[in-house]
Amino acid sequence: MTPIPSVKATYYLDVISSWCWWTEPTWAEFQRRFEGRVQFDWEIALVQGDGFPASREQLEWLYRRSGIITRSPYRLSAGWLEPGQYEYLVPNLVAEAARDLGITDDRARLAVAAAAVRDGSEVSRWDVSVSAVAAATGLDAEALRARAQLPEVEARIRASTAEFHSLKISQRPAFVIENGIGDRAILSGLAGLEPLVSVTEAMLADAAAYASFAAQFGGPPEI
Repeated sequence: MTPIPSVKATYYLDVISSWCWWTEPTWAEFQRRFEGRVQFDWEIALVQGDGFPASREQLEWLYRRSGIITRSPYRLSAGWLEPGQYEYLVPNLVAEAARDLGITDDRARLAVAAAAVRDGSEVSRWDVSVSAVAAATGLDAEALRARAQLPEVEARIRASTAEFHSLKISQRPAFVIENGIGDRAILSGLAGLEPLVSVTEAMLADAAAYASFAAQFGGPPEI
């Protein structure tokens, strides 16, 4: 019987966030390194309002800066930005709906993210986001769109966004790492692998120590 992982890592993101895009290689390596030892999940935390640049020129400037910081060999495209939009619900809905249709890994959200930040496509349009995800996953486009437009899918995204804000953080990517003995760490805005590894190793060690003690001595005495 496969043991249940004692540590859970939750990644909060918006699928069109550039810093989340830059973080994806870190997330992939993090999952690879702790495969079988950590339970991994991702949740949507919508960027809203003034979290978006006011113009494509501002966004291009931000992309130049983040591209240099991350040593990227390519520049992201600002073509997806529609100035004045309060939030980009459609691409996030489509990525979330794909999970309901069996795509539980990262393929769906990476596909719509690439359509936005790499190709500059207007992913706020249903046909654009649905086509990107369907092509990457093999899902039926009509079924995917129908699922994404269900009220419960939006409600789930609204709830995970509210949960993100309840953590009193504002930067994405954000990672919440916790174990079964109550330890919890929140890393917001950090895109490097080292902090994730360090925290996770410490959490695993603590959980293992508690499990070892329980195996030898059992639970606390009854009052």
